[in-house]
Amino acid sequence: MSDLLRIVLAVILPPLGVFFTVGIGKHFWINILLTLLGFIPGIIHAVWIISKSGNAHAV
Repeated sequence: MSDLLRIVLAVILPPLGVFFTVGIGKHFWINILLTLLGFIPGIIHAVWIISKSGNAHAV
């Protein structure tokens, strides 16, 4: 899946973008918490995780 598609998913539903990038792990749960506390922090975290990982999947 391309990074652009993951970023679009991250804007619509941040945990989904993180899930497709790193799977279910600590970043996924942190993103769910951030999204529940405020939608914008969830988006920022998701885009950061996606851009940090590049094409390599960090699991």
